[in-house]
Amino acid sequence: MTLQSPIETAPAPSLLKSLLYPYGLWALFAAPGVAMTVAIFSSDTPAAMIHEMIHPSGEFSARFLIVAMMATPLAMLLRGWRGPQWMKRNRRYLGVAAFGYALLHTVLYLIDKAALDPVLSDLPKFYIWTGWVAFLIFVPLAITSHDWFVRRMGTWWKWLQRWTYAAAVLTLAHWAALNDWGGVAPALVHFGPLIALEAYRVWYSYLRPRATAA
Repeated sequence: MTLQSPIETAPAPSLLKSLLYPYGLWALFAAPGVAMTVAIFSSDTPAAMIHEMIHPSGEFSARFLIVAMMATPLAMLLRGWRGPQWMKRNRRYLGVAAFGYALLHTVLYLIDKAALDPVLSDLPKFYIWTGWVAFLIFVPLAITSHDWFVRRMGTWWKWLQRWTYAAAVLTLAHWAALNDWGGVAPALVHFGPLIALEAYRVWYSYLRPRATAA
């Protein structure tokens, strides 16, 4: 990177670039949620459509979470490639999108149940309480995603972000346990690449042979 001379000024960002980033990125992330909402409100049977949209909203939450968590190990594996670097720069956006779809998933589930009693009766079920705990972990992660919290919390912010791993494990369990563990294969298809990349990250950081000084 070269420094500008005192008489030079940094070029102003173009209006198009300012509109596309981050607003265009948010529009792209929100598109599946908008499509789900339109499908619900345009349906002749909105209650049935709400029930149908519960699983897709949860799947999109898991997908955004997976992509956000893949950023660092992918950048380690594919050094110099722009894609993983872009993912690293935008992983907080990806994480907030994951929370947004988790929130939509939760709201649709509560509307579908329509009363407190069936929600409470579901709580002891493994595939339900794992989802609730994952969502509760998501909440402080999303709230503290702003730069102000990063500056104010210092090292505590990184400590809090490590809970993302617990949320990911619980999300995997929540998805896999659905329908008497009938969701194992779809969950592993989605989480398999992340598991492999995290295994590579552990190997690279802690287990690979190190060159010793002569």
